[in-house]
Amino acid sequence: MNAPYGRPAHNQGGYHDDRRHAPMQRPRRRKVRVGRIVLVVLLVLAVAFVGTWIYVDSSLNRTDALPEYSGRPSDTPGTTWLIVGSDSREGLSEEDREELATGGAAGKRTDTMMLVHLPSSSAKPTLVSLPRDSYVQIPGKRKQKLNAAFAMGGPQLLVRTIEQETGLRIDRYAEIGFGGFVGIVDSLGGVDMCIDKAMKDPKAGLDLQPGCQELDGAQALGYVRTRASARADLDRVERQRAFMSAVMDKATGLGTILNPFRVFPLLSDVPAAMIVNNDDHLHNLAGLAWGLRGAGTGAVVTTTVPIARTGNVSGVGSTVQWDKTKAGQLFDALKRDVDVPSSVIVTG
Repeated sequence: MNAPYGRPAHNQGGYHDDRRHAPMQRPRRRKVRVGRIVLVVLLVLAVAFVGTWIYVDSSLNRTDALPEYSGRPSDTPGTTWLIVGSDSREGLSEEDREELATGGAAGKRTDTMMLVHLPSSSAKPTLVSLPRDSYVQIPGKRKQKLNAAFAMGGPQLLVRTIEQETGLRIDRYAEIGFGGFVGIVDSLGGVDMCIDKAMKDPKAGLDLQPGCQELDGAQALGYVRTRASARADLDRVERQRAFMSAVMDKATGLGTILNPFRVFPLLSDVPAAMIVNNDDHLHNLAGLAWGLRGAGTGAVVTTTVPIARTGNVSGVGSTVQWDKTKAGQLFDALKRDVDVPSSVIVTG
């Protein structure tokens, strides 16, 4: 039977061609190939990351920083770190020392001491600056500035001095020198800071203009070292807390974690930069950084130990003397793993 005029005939002669009605098949080979390439790249990065992590952890510089002694404070909830910034020039060439304005002093001292309490409760993490000129009793010595403990007996005497002054047991220790500090900041690609007014200090190699800007390692070192301001060391400890918070935020940000060109150099710089206690590991340092995220948004309590007065002490020099009552309330809250009372937080 013939098909009506204008319409094609179907099944004429028993043959049926339905190619016109079949959907077009897209080639799958390219999709599969791209997917495999992405998978291989991710696996290579994962293996490289794990390998780097293991290498870095095994390469960390370690020291016996936490002494056992009669009368040492007992364990308390949460984890308390002592963070020390030393003026060690180890690893710096003569050109580096000149560029960073570090001078050539031998040995090492500390101008930066901070306690970090990471709670096991719902309390906020707390970052406390201990001014270097704090007038304290150094065990086995006379009353002196706090940083003298580090100069006389290294980490062990400094830890014991702080434990006996605060009643806190220090669980972990981290120390960073000049060269390591610069390397970490540069590995992060710089750190953003907002500067209220021009800062110039030839002794610290610092020359900054006002405004929000990215500080490289050399600029950052000058920023946290300078005492060229009205309150000298008390202003400096505030800047140190602000900068440390900014570093932790950047180190734990997605722009670093997901960027292999940032995270691998950062991990590679850690062994040369840090000294930790014998039983501390890279995952402990990562936990410290993660615990201090968001300090600029109020997620972390940041304060200087409450101060009663400053002044000269014969044979010692310029000192900072703690407010025993408020400092006691601060450290008692940390011992009990509860939020620090707002009445003892020093914001300026």
